[in-house]
Amino acid sequence: MSKKDNRYKIIFLRHGESVGNADGYFQGQGDFPLTERGKKQARALAARWVDEKREFDHVIVSPLSRARQTAEIITEVLGLPIDEFDPIWMERHNGELTGLKHEEGRRILPQPRFQNPYQSFGVSGEGDAELYLRASQALHSILSREPGRYLIVSHGAILNNTLKAIVGIVPQASYQGAQFRFGNTAFANVTYLPYFHRWYIQAINDRNHWREEDDE
Repeated sequence: MSKKDNRYKIIFLRHGESVGNADGYFQGQGDFPLTERGKKQARALAARWVDEKREFDHVIVSPLSRARQTAEIITEVLGLPIDEFDPIWMERHNGELTGLKHEEGRRILPQPRFQNPYQSFGVSGEGDAELYLRASQALHSILSREPGRYLIVSHGAILNNTLKAIVGIVPQASYQGAQFRFGNTAFANVTYLPYFHRWYIQAINDRNHWREEDDE
């Protein structure tokens, strides 16, 4: 195998808009489906990738409905199978906040002024350090597979931490420091060269298939 063939080309994709996004819930690992707008976002991305002739060798998806539905819409258009639904790519566990609306959750469990990265989120959920470790394990789970073109369909918080693991940014207290934004159906495009241990980041929060006027 040549060095060129021994690279990992990975798209990290956040799901389309969900009911939880639209209605302002702490989703976490709560299972909210896509809205009609979220389905439209996924179809728009699929059409873009058809035009770009983008290809994938492997598709790995969070089993939560909003990620699964996003992946199913895209893979149906691209004519691809989904390799597996891997729970390691599920969203942050939000603990006792899961399924609560933001206003209610902040009233019941007000955010402390200072929170170190090792404290649990929502009393019993994943703190930043714990989520970062899972994101690192999720990344390792890809790189322990054969090189190729991967589509990972997942969620904003864990994808943010996956990119942090790639560039070596550790979690900070009180959610400070650098963050990587992932809008609905936005993706990061990265390439890993294992023989150099070199990452190339070609895109972050790429959402060029969805314009503001498409939200109307």
